Amino acid sequence: MPRFFHASGSGRFPHTRLRRMRRLFWSRNWMREHHLHTDNLILPVFVHEGKHDEDIPLMPSVKRLCLESLVATAQSAYDVGIHSLMLFPVVPPDAKDEKGSEALNPDNLLCRAIQALRQSVPSMGIICDVALDPYTSHGHDGILKDDDVDNDATVALLAQQALVQAKAGCDVVAPSDMMDGRVGVLRKTLDENGFQHVLILAYSAKYASHLYHPFRHAIGSHKTLKGAKTTYQMDTANLREALREALQDIDEGADMLMVKPGTLYLDVIHALRTHTLAPLAAYHVSGEYAMLRAAAEKGCLIYEDVLLETLLSFRRAGADVIITYGALDAARLLSR
Repeated sequence: MPRFFHASGSGRFPHTRLRRMRRLFWSRNWMREHHLHTDNLILPVFVHEGKHDEDIPLMPSVKRLCLESLVATAQSAYDVGIHSLMLFPVVPPDAKDEKGSEALNPDNLLCRAIQALRQSVPSMGIICDVALDPYTSHGHDGILKDDDVDNDATVALLAQQALVQAKAGCDVVAPSDMMDGRVGVLRKTLDENGFQHVLILAYSAKYASHLYHPFRHAIGSHKTLKGAKTTYQMDTANLREALREALQDIDEGADMLMVKPGTLYLDVIHALRTHTLAPLAAYHVSGEYAMLRAAAEKGCLIYEDVLLETLLSFRRAGADVIITYGALDAARLLSR
């Protein structure tokens, strides 16, 4: 046992002074329990059909990227040590319908984005969201029946959507729909079609949070969403339910689990880390990112400092990787 620990416990003052270890940077690093590295970061990006980038007013410094800018952003991210990104398409209103049919189009925006990335930045890990809400005219994550999402009919479409994405060249499919049984059906469909190598990152604990508002503005679903998503996204009051969802996803073949949102759900991250062995992701969602930016603009905090502190808190809670709109900022700060 190192000599700065008392044999019977933490020791007593003044014989033991815990500040001694905090006095110099190298001794602080000796006992640093958790670390944040660029390998822990995933960059989420929005891609749209236009020829120019578009600002997202609710998410400062985040843009809807054209395909050319998407490739350039991916290369910049790769150069600073971020080796995976998550794609979210901004689907034109005239391409949306009740069933989200455009999600199954092998030449849709998302597939073309995957192919452009695969050609230009071949080593970049490409993660695709599997859900129908960007493609449906009503803004929900599946097929509506009697004003509710039809679970099994939706799962059948999600499996085909994941297959389309896999054929386009993505590395990871990430079902965010929160339908029952979708991980098992996706795994079976991918395997039967020769895509055993494609990973499934399951949104295992996706809560019906009020922190998704900027995201919905970014993809345009705020204009179309009819009603709430509380019949399929999780109750924000529940923790044990998250563990049941995670264990079921593991049984069905999920390679990784996710908790979304992140900052307000550190206890959920910690619970999943304690009770499961699967790799674990945390999603630092649009509202959480926007709050940091807004507070910094008001002078309430320094964005860069609190961003790194926030991301480190995810690591301390047990997350292996973090999806954050501040990934590029964090990578540049870490490089210093």
